[in-house]
Amino acid sequence: MSAPRVNLFGRTVIETHEAEITRENVLDVLRASLIHHNMNRQDIEYLRNYYRGKQPILNRIKRVRPEINNRIVENHAMEIVDFKRGYLFGEPIQYVRRGEGDGVSEKITELNGYMSIQDKASKDHELAESFYVCGTGYRMVLPKENPTEDESPFEFDILDPRDTFVVYSNDFGRKPMMGVKYVRDEDGEKVYSIYTKDAYFEAYEDKILSESINPLGDIPIIEYPANVSRLGAFEPVITILDALNNIASNRMDGIEQFVQSFMKFINCEITEEEFLEFRELGAIKIKGEPGNPADVALVSNELNQTQVQVSKADLYQMVLIVCGMPDRNVQTRAAGDTGQAVMLRDGWSAAESRARDTELMFKRSEKRFLKLVLKILRDLNRLDLRLTDIDIKF
Repeated sequence: MSAPRVNLFGRTVIETHEAEITRENVLDVLRASLIHHNMNRQDIEYLRNYYRGKQPILNRIKRVRPEINNRIVENHAMEIVDFKRGYLFGEPIQYVRRGEGDGVSEKITELNGYMSIQDKASKDHELAESFYVCGTGYRMVLPKENPTEDESPFEFDILDPRDTFVVYSNDFGRKPMMGVKYVRDEDGEKVYSIYTKDAYFEAYEDKILSESINPLGDIPIIEYPANVSRLGAFEPVITILDALNNIASNRMDGIEQFVQSFMKFINCEITEEEFLEFRELGAIKIKGEPGNPADVALVSNELNQTQVQVSKADLYQMVLIVCGMPDRNVQTRAAGDTGQAVMLRDGWSAAESRARDTELMFKRSEKRFLKLVLKILRDLNRLDLRLTDIDIKF
């Protein structure tokens, strides 16, 4: 893995000034967009590896006593992502009735049934991991071909953010103009699937292979950013996490170096054979001279574990504060504290506040997803529901 990145400041929003994307300009917009996407992709790849434990400490080089070189990964990145995902998405998201209407409750129950058939709860978990790790995630929905009455008439999947992006207008409203996903063929070349509001293009290198009408009348690739800056959950504290790994590794080095201290011989000579015999027997005989005493001792300087722990605890506490996570150090809790006092002091109110922020961002994208799902259901005469009839509950 390369040296630690210094430009992890969220993903770039890809924009275009084109008022409409057609066959004439779609390849130009694609080429311009790929410049920003490739930079985002590089950061996403780094963050995904970091979450999975492939962190810079594994490439640590130790100049002094290189034979003692511990590389310890304390994977707090996984801890942060798993906590936030479990806290907000621990229970399935439900669609409930908004306002009054004849038969709306029954229709929403049917909609929830379709979502259950599609395993939406598990896919929401997958989507949450994507945007908490990478800063953004993508879901794609399409009508299913020839569905039976027992099947859901639509299907959706979570796309890899390394191979997917959405292009937005830089004009008022910043509406999505184009959704792109790509795969590699047997020769390793990229084949692009490009969706605009009215058309679908398949492109290969610098040419359009096919073009057809988009029957949905909207872009089926929906972006789910974690926040406005598209920052991953642990991205703001990644340098602190690197420091914690460094402390843990140096700490273990210190213990090993103390146990494996060098031996110091003062005013006495000893051959290699005698030293090896001494190590085997565990005793040595030395002889000094008057006024020039001989001595054998260990060269050791033990690491102050208390001071190291104070420094480490301070860094970890900063991680919790910046990421909006609760403090798990139960030893500091006063026995008389209850209710709101505990929520405020131990950081649970911060965790709740961050979860509500993510919930608002998620709902904005989820409404775009629902809009497409409801259009598919209406077009197939399965269900007549409006977006205004539905509320999203976490």
